[in-house]
Amino acid sequence: MEFPDLHEDVEEAGALQKNHASVTSANSTEAAHSACLPAEDQSLSTASCEIPTEQTPSSDPESALEVNDFEATGEKEIHCDDKTCVPSTSEKETSENVPMAEDTAEQPKKNRITYSQIIKEGRRFNIDLVSKLLYSRGLLIDLLIKSNVSRYAEFKNITRILAFREGRVEQVPCSRADVFNSKQLTMVEKRMLMKFLTFCMEYEEHPDEYKAYEEITFSEYLKTQKLTPNLQYFVLHSIAMTSETASSTIDGLKATKNFLHCLGRYGNTPFLFPLYGQGELPQCFCRMCAVFGGIYCLRHLVQCLVVDKESGKCKAIIDQFGQRIISKHFLVEDSYFSENTCSHVQYRQISRAVLITDRSVLKTDSDQQISILTVPAEEPGAFAVRVIELCSSTMTCMKGTYLVHLTCTTSKTAREDLEPVVQKLFTPYTEKEIENEEVEKPRLLWALYFNMRDSSDVSRNSYNDLPSNVYVCSGPDCALGNDNAVKQAEALFQQICPNEDFCPPPPNPEDIILDGDSLQPEASESSAIPEANSETPRESANLRNPEEPSK
Repeated sequence: MEFPDLHEDVEEAGALQKNHASVTSANSTEAAHSACLPAEDQSLSTASCEIPTEQTPSSDPESALEVNDFEATGEKEIHCDDKTCVPSTSEKETSENVPMAEDTAEQPKKNRITYSQIIKEGRRFNIDLVSKLLYSRGLLIDLLIKSNVSRYAEFKNITRILAFREGRVEQVPCSRADVFNSKQLTMVEKRMLMKFLTFCMEYEEHPDEYKAYEEITFSEYLKTQKLTPNLQYFVLHSIAMTSETASSTIDGLKATKNFLHCLGRYGNTPFLFPLYGQGELPQCFCRMCAVFGGIYCLRHLVQCLVVDKESGKCKAIIDQFGQRIISKHFLVEDSYFSENTCSHVQYRQISRAVLITDRSVLKTDSDQQISILTVPAEEPGAFAVRVIELCSSTMTCMKGTYLVHLTCTTSKTAREDLEPVVQKLFTPYTEKEIENEEVEKPRLLWALYFNMRDSSDVSRNSYNDLPSNVYVCSGPDCALGNDNAVKQAEALFQQICPNEDFCPPPPNPEDIILDGDSLQPEASESSAIPEANSETPRESANLRNPEEPSK
């Protein structure tokens, strides 16, 4: 069984070059370079195997996850020594001349982000190939808290949920306070919305009110609930975030209840985002694994499996150096398989776009907003586009810019699916400024379109001639949350280790007894984790609760 190159099935549809008015195609290697993605011989998300700080168990599970709140006065400075991006700087921000014919003497100079600045500050960009958010009461958050892996990461609240309606972007009221403070809704609409949302929280206790509508879509169900078109739009696209044509009434009610259930745990919206991007989360779990003996062979490609003829099981793998690594179990993502192994597999596709812009799609007093926006499909057969806009305080882009992720299920190519939405929300870089800045759309500084395959619904039986001890995990799906990945990870773990607890809370460092310590009880305390003390001063500054005083 052979394994092809990991990056061959990633297709780039276009990226903005130095001439920002034109969009041209480039190969995937150039796109990865310009987007600050790892090169082909690098790992997308790998952790350095250093010993973390001494564990400080939290007595309150609600506060075990550290979340940084936003302040309108500016972004919090966070120092991190082992990350690929530098979060804050004292270097002077300079403005370079925009390649446009304009008389700078007639109007004051403005600080503008240029293409050359983006290239110069490329290390400040952390671009995820997969764009997701964490539901504050989702399975992944619960797992992070239970396993204490959350101490290796920091999170920020999504500050706004937006809607795109009648050509305008507007903020959607979510919580009770937002609803009653909203100027977009009349008093009658506020009462209607609160009554409906209250029902959604308890819909399972009132089956008579929705049983008759189980066979219709959630969109049609909303029309029967005496909601105005304005409220129907908000509930369908910004709260439930479900398909207008494919989601049933039950699916919509479940999604609405989940949204409302997650409100208020860590902030005014149901979502969290990890600093430095989603790629930090695998590193956090790798770090915990390394502490307890996990070994990582980085930059080793798997060339083939060694299968025992009698048992039909995989007993070893061969890497690209010809090294033989013996294993009892082999867990692999299906993009590593050869075409022959996947010849009967039918994949869905995900359309993705990554943009760098100079301002938010909805300007407010604060420039540190993290927003999620759903743009409904306009054509039959097309899918709604999910837009996630990240500010510089998420440590995913340089100051003065925004990193925007667009995602939808593929119906054509990534560019054909997503470019119409990009044109609605953003303006090309070389377009002349509008005199009234309040209505000006953000400028598009850089763009990348690509397709990814979605193997989340592929059955193991679809693959050809897999040994019984080879376990297949899927790539990313198109959903906003991470519940599917957590369920799949737990299911695979139970197959391999049926009598073990999945991601149990780690023991305190002082309770760990290494081999041979029983013979030297006096030295065990000081030598149990010899490297932990050297890491403690630096790590603890990043991982403690912001409310705790420095010691």
